[in-house]
This record gives sequence, C-alpha cells and structure tokens, in this order.
Amino acid sequence: MKKTDKKVLHIQPESHQVTVVHPSPIPFYAVAACWVIYALLFPLYRLSDFFIAACISLAAFFSFRKLFPGKTQQIQQQEETVETGDTQVDRIVAEGREYLRQIREVNDRIPDPELSEKISRLEDITRKIFDHILQNPDKISQIRKFMGYYLPTTLKLLNAYDTLSQQGVEGQNIRSSMNDITMMMDSVVLAFEKQLDNLFQADALDISSDISVMETMLAQEGLSDDDFQLKKQK
Repeated sequence: MKKTDKKVLHIQPESHQVTVVHPSPIPFYAVAACWVIYALLFPLYRLSDFFIAACISLAAFFSFRKLFPGKTQQIQQQEETVETGDTQVDRIVAEGREYLRQIREVNDRIPDPELSEKISRLEDITRKIFDHILQNPDKISQIRKFMGYYLPTTLKLLNAYDTLSQQGVEGQNIRSSMNDITMMMDSVVLAFEKQLDNLFQADALDISSDISVMETMLAQEGLSDDDFQLKKQK
C-alpha cells in the first residue's frame, strides 16, 4: 500500500447547513417611537411614569417582533475533504467522516449533559484515530474490528438512547435502558482510547529502541550521566 504525502492531513466533518437569523430593526424603532410619543403626551416626572413607558415599550417590542421576525438564511458550510489517492484509505476515511457526522447529530439531539460530554469525547478520539490512519495508511488493518463492530454498535446504542428519550414517559424499561447506555459509554470511551493508543505501539517500540541505542552509545563514549558523576568524585 502506498504512503500518503508528508503533508499533515486531518479528517474533517462533512459540510452542513447553518441557520443564520437576521433580526428586523422595526421592533427597536417601535420602542423608540413609544418613548417619544409618551414623552410628548405625558410628563416624565415620576418613577411611575418611566415604569409605564417602559412597559408600553416592551409590549410594543414583542408585538412588532412577532409581526416582523426578520429573515432566516440557510448557509451551507463547506468543509475541506481529504483525498489521499489511495482507494482503501479514502474509503475508510469517508466511512469515518460519515460516522462522525451521525454521532454529532445524535449528540445534538441528546439533552443529557453527562452523556453528551461522553459522546463529545468519543468524537474527539474517533477523529484522532482516522487522522492517524491518514498519516499511516499501513495501519488500516488495526482498525478493522473498530470499523466493523465497535463504531457502528456505538452509533446504534446512541440512536437507541435518542429514540427512548423522545417517548415522553418515565417507564421502568425505558429508564433502565437509558441508564445502561449512559453507563456503557464509560467503557466505550476507554475502549476507543485504547484503540488510539494501540495505533502507537510500533512508534513506542521504535522510541524505546532509539533510547536504548543512544544510552549504550553515550556509555561507550563516556558521556552518560553516570560517567559524569564518576569524574566529579575523582
């Protein structure tokens, strides 16, 4: 399998739509007009006068905001896509990007902040796993079970939680299943972290080997810390 370029590549989420609301200025004009008209018709001497004017202004603001809500605009945010030229790597990355998109969507729908925090952690770890595969495509074989079972099963559980949470009842079966999924996510996070750590096993061995060789060479050349301590004692 051919290597990717030395350029650092990162998996990116798919493009998605963002709703932008442009509020109408008319409600603010209505508030200003209320104060001007009230000041012309009634004196603003007492605190109660200001209170009445403020109440009228607020009523005008919310009434006009309902009549003139402003404009909403759908903006398509395009994210940079990554293509390495390696068919297998590109396919895995595309699948990973799709899983990340679905996990992010289900996370947005889940109101439980505790579970949402765990899902965000899963997103971060998963993205790092695919980033590493982009840089080291020869390690694809190490994430086959991750891609074939752990990732899709995790998404299945999260979708099940989302479905249960939308039932609007607090039945024993629903509550028990939701609690089980929430607790299971702790184990899933640890498993994903271990998967990421395992991808660096060969790197750790290389680092250990380099350190061992350097320590041997330093000792042979009399440049190790022990050699310096012996010279000081003499």
